Amino acid sequence: MLARRRTIIGRVVRDKTDKTVIVEVESRRRHPLYKRVIRNVARFMAHDEKNECRLGDLVEIMENRPLSHSKRWKVARIVAHHEVAEVAPVELDRALLEEKEGGS
Repeated sequence: MLARRRTIIGRVVRDKTDKTVIVEVESRRRHPLYKRVIRNVARFMAHDEKNECRLGDLVEIMENRPLSHSKRWKVARIVAHHEVAEVAPVELDRALLEEKEGGS
């Protein structure tokens, strides 16, 4: 009987390397004695064959055979793309200068 591969959902926190992304998965659980919610964060290196994932994307990763020393996961699908506001650096500089002059 074949075992089902484990899948988890996390957020891409690094996409600098070729065909590899680092996915951060957050889990929460209640402490058995103190009843406080404990946040645990795990980071996984995942294989991204087509370099489709970008910083901040929500992705689903699944277990895979070892692809390298530290890669044991691959990106199954991109759940949601991260929206990035595009602002030109010149606009930011002007806004800062106007704010600085108006505050003095």
